Amino acid sequence: MITFIHEDFLLNNETAKVLYHEYAKQLPIIDYHCHLNPQEIAENKQFRNLTEIWLNGDHYKWRAMRSFGIDEKFITGDSDDWERFRNWAKTVPYCLGNPLYHWTHLELKRYFDVDILLNEDTSKEIWEHCNKLLQQENYRSQKIIERSNVEVVSTTDEPVDDLAYHQLIRKNEKVKTKVLPAFRPDMALEINQPTFQEFIKKLSEAAGCEITTFEKFLEALEKRIHYFHDAGCRISDHGIEYLPYEECSYKEASAIFIKGKNGEPVSKLEEDKYKTFTLLFLGKLYHSLDWVMQLHIGAIRNNSKRWFKQLGPNTGYDSIRDFELAKPLNQFLNALDEQDQLPKTILYNLNPIHNYVVASACGNFQTNGGRGKVQFGAGWWFNDQKDGMLKQMTDLANVGLLSTFVGMVTDSRSFLSYTRHEYFRRILCDLIGRWVELGEVPRDYKLLGELVQNICYYNAKNYFEIN
Repeated sequence: MITFIHEDFLLNNETAKVLYHEYAKQLPIIDYHCHLNPQEIAENKQFRNLTEIWLNGDHYKWRAMRSFGIDEKFITGDSDDWERFRNWAKTVPYCLGNPLYHWTHLELKRYFDVDILLNEDTSKEIWEHCNKLLQQENYRSQKIIERSNVEVVSTTDEPVDDLAYHQLIRKNEKVKTKVLPAFRPDMALEINQPTFQEFIKKLSEAAGCEITTFEKFLEALEKRIHYFHDAGCRISDHGIEYLPYEECSYKEASAIFIKGKNGEPVSKLEEDKYKTFTLLFLGKLYHSLDWVMQLHIGAIRNNSKRWFKQLGPNTGYDSIRDFELAKPLNQFLNALDEQDQLPKTILYNLNPIHNYVVASACGNFQTNGGRGKVQFGAGWWFNDQKDGMLKQMTDLANVGLLSTFVGMVTDSRSFLSYTRHEYFRRILCDLIGRWVELGEVPRDYKLLGELVQNICYYNAKNYFEIN
């Protein structure tokens, strides 16, 4: 009997099968952007059950369950773990067409060797089978990463983090995977958010200096960047709703900062000026340290204020923003490039209408920066499904060079999400195989195999200069 997740899943032609099985399948994973908890890695966490490892913190699943009409008490409420899992199992058959259906069954197959489909009728059997396996040493967090063939993990960390768990991981010789922090200074930019003043206090403590002026604020950020650098960090990450670009002098930015620090109203124009100046300051600093700068652009967050008040951020109430990107993006990149201080940069857009905007902007700033210096990042968040991945890759191929693409990220809080790399690799191989079958590219396995291997692994390894 051929099961749903079989050897040639998503591989719809012979070329795709050769490319995946002979070139892509066995390659290690470089997970250069994720949201895994470094404490859970350092402590080699053992998970109680499927709910804890699979549903906790997974707002993709939460959104699906809400859409299916599941009561919130079975999603983020205080119901027991079995009831939460059973209600997820009830939802799964109705996820056909959503990547969650594929991801769910890939994870069950790869980690638990489960071939039956998950639904309410099979939920008890799968629950008991998987929970029994989760009690084994082979299912602790470090072993799951190791079994997933992950070479590098880059977590997402705030400037005020002490990185104590990263230090513990580095000292643990049993951890073969390189686990590195990434610098995520979003709160340093959000001058109009109520968290800004509290962030300044925490940054002051972390940097060991009293922040009374904008100069001291930038000095504190720079100190933290060097602290991260010493801890092995070579990647920054920014999650921004839109990319502003407004010319701003140091004097202007300083005055705006003081207003924000004191809790005074800051206008939209002032906010954009402050963000532009601070982002450019950070970009130049990243360049000086040979870091990679990631910009995740276009998420409008916490849209349900009622549920934000009850559950907080990152709970499934975010969506895609629409705005003008082309001009400010090129202006921002040019402001750094003009002074030869543009770091390696990966641009992720959440709104797919910006694909050609981003891909064409990347091509403007590649000179003297090494292969693929400015990257059009992988299909992200609402786009990390089959159609979104295909669109991102074909749009990149049409406008730039698919061959220099640094490939997939998990962008996940789940230790079981590494099957997303398998999902991506199968889709990539099927895309190239389809080009072969249509006579659009030659059936040259040396040429195509090298292309596939570079996108899946070697481009990222070389781009991030990981030894």
